[in-house]
Amino acid sequence: MPTTRPAAVAGMFYPADCIALETEVSALLHGALPQPPAPPPKALIVPHAGYIYSGPVAASAYALLAPLRRQVRRVVLLGPTHRIAVPGLALPDCDSFATPLGRIPIDKAAEAAIAHLPQVIHHPATHAQEHSLEVQLPFLQMVLEDFDLVPLAVGSASAREVDEVLEGLWGGPETLIVISSDLSHYHPYPMARSLDQTSADCILEMASVLDHEQACGATPINGLLLAARRHHLTPRLLDLRNSGDTAGDKGRVVGYAAFAFSENDHV
Repeated sequence: MPTTRPAAVAGMFYPADCIALETEVSALLHGALPQPPAPPPKALIVPHAGYIYSGPVAASAYALLAPLRRQVRRVVLLGPTHRIAVPGLALPDCDSFATPLGRIPIDKAAEAAIAHLPQVIHHPATHAQEHSLEVQLPFLQMVLEDFDLVPLAVGSASAREVDEVLEGLWGGPETLIVISSDLSHYHPYPMARSLDQTSADCILEMASVLDHEQACGATPINGLLLAARRHHLTPRLLDLRNSGDTAGDKGRVVGYAAFAFSENDHV
């Protein structure tokens, strides 16, 4: 019998009501910072806090997917684990993920393609309450038409191990890679701005050197940067803010950034 991983943080990180969720995501997408013309993205880095905090920043990346609405058929989604520590990269044991907007099927063929890698494990408990992947799903459901999902919760792994998994799933224009990560956590506003600018510069320089003080998703980001260099992708910074900018409190803030990586041969 098909199994579904139900929404765990609806009503906390984003609205649990379908209509309210559609309305909020649509407003975030329409309010996204305008971007200059550029090739379509192959990969994105987006934040994963509650929508009131990081939604405007994430929307700047997801708004770029409008031209790819019918093209993208598979989303490879990686984010860090926050509740349960695991070795390697964890897949769920289910057939779909659910949000208030509906179910997203898991790409079982893609899972099988990376099953031989020792760093890939099945660990459903890691996914049960993890928000870093879930908060991306309503955005993806709103901007893409029909797609399957490859959800990977990244625990204790190296950038090379992440890179190896991404290579096995890279595909062509039908495949989009999304890395979910916030930046620095709980620093005063001026310090956070400085720290996060340094982290953003590292990403733009394609330097796989981020640590987990700079970004909770440092491991999947570093792995993506290895893959992006090999595939000659060009990164762009779309937005760089923090919770002091979006939610007002500047005493202890969390940093957010959105990046798009595009293939050079489309320029």
